[in-house]
Amino acid sequence: MTEIGIIAVGGYNEMGKNMTAIRIDNDIIVMDMGLQLDRVQIHEDVEIDKMHSMDLIRMGAIPDDMVMKDVGGTVKAIVCTHGHLDHIGAIPKLAHRYKAPIIATPYTAELVKHEISDERRFDVTNEVIPLKLGGRYNVTPDIQIEFIRTQHSIPDSAFAAIHTPQGIVLYASDFKLDRMPTLGQPPDFHRLRALGKEDIKVMITESTNSGHLGKTPSEQIAKDLVRDVLLGTEETESGVVVTTFSSHVARINAIIQAAQEMDRIPVLLGRSMDRYLSTAKNMGYIKFPQNLEIYGNRNGIDKALKRISQEGKKKYLPIVTGHQGEPDAILTRIANGDTPFKIESGDKVVFSANTIPNPMTMANRYALETKLKIQGARIYDNVHVSGHASREDHWELLRMIKPDQVIPSHGNMMMHADYVELAEDAGYVFGDTVHIMRNGEEMIV
Repeated sequence: MTEIGIIAVGGYNEMGKNMTAIRIDNDIIVMDMGLQLDRVQIHEDVEIDKMHSMDLIRMGAIPDDMVMKDVGGTVKAIVCTHGHLDHIGAIPKLAHRYKAPIIATPYTAELVKHEISDERRFDVTNEVIPLKLGGRYNVTPDIQIEFIRTQHSIPDSAFAAIHTPQGIVLYASDFKLDRMPTLGQPPDFHRLRALGKEDIKVMITESTNSGHLGKTPSEQIAKDLVRDVLLGTEETESGVVVTTFSSHVARINAIIQAAQEMDRIPVLLGRSMDRYLSTAKNMGYIKFPQNLEIYGNRNGIDKALKRISQEGKKKYLPIVTGHQGEPDAILTRIANGDTPFKIESGDKVVFSANTIPNPMTMANRYALETKLKIQGARIYDNVHVSGHASREDHWELLRMIKPDQVIPSHGNMMMHADYVELAEDAGYVFGDTVHIMRNGEEMIV
């Protein structure tokens, strides 16, 4: 009989550096290879692209995949469910250790290629294979990967169903059950319900917001919030600056549309902003208005900010990186007085993002907001809805899929415990059918 093992490599002790290995006898499928950025930000002048993987492992910035040496078998594929750095950021440092293709949705595949092209320390030659949502890929004659459409805060997000002779393993990482998305289609509920009638041996699912009561609102709500706040500043002569996740293409699209209504020129500023949005535009996910400007390098950004200050802030809507107070992000540089654009009394700063709940980012964000307030900025906080499922979304998915076993991932112990409590409400038994795993452990399903 086929043996299925689940190996928790990263993301089970923390939010970030996600990596799970699924062993089917001696064949292994690796799910995600992510980065934990705050562990890098603690150190000054760190250049990740030039660093050795072992140094990053010691820093806790990428998964410690040394556990894989103790797992019998061969990695046959590396599968990436979406393009956030906590799921693909370690690929340049770890993927070359495995002679296996990288399978990802088309948008994610392009982002993976960008990450690999930036790498300076290792030669990553793994083939990157795009697989469309709804598509299937035969890893071996007995193992097949299927991508199932879901929604999250980045385009082309997927659940991955690993079909094996012993049943299905469903890897349901970052998601929200958004029935009214502003970009792309809703999750494929038809396929998910059909899966629920099949033999789902185990579901591995994120636990990030499993303790948040209720349902995560649709991105349509966030679009309305953004429009309400920005059009509420329409009559002002002062500057308005918006910051959000660079990868949140749907949100940035909503901000761009609001800029058109405000009769302001949208200006995207930041290297990651340029990468995510230019890739989305080139692949046809969004269309840019003719007057949109985008700058990714330091020189172009500073020239644009100088021009905005000289020509009048009321003509432009800068959309910038830095919502978490990250060092060297555009909004942080503005707050520090390191750009030609100066915050003046009455200028409005809109945070279309939540604060990521870890001490480093909370401290950075607090410092950023304090500096902005001292300079006279009016702060609009948390103009945002999450990209992660809340408690009732998890309940709905669990009841829909009906897996034999369920394992919470992508979170700390408190988040896992919240998920276990939810699963117990659905009839699962802790230690029998719902399990908490820690980095470095393997569980036989």
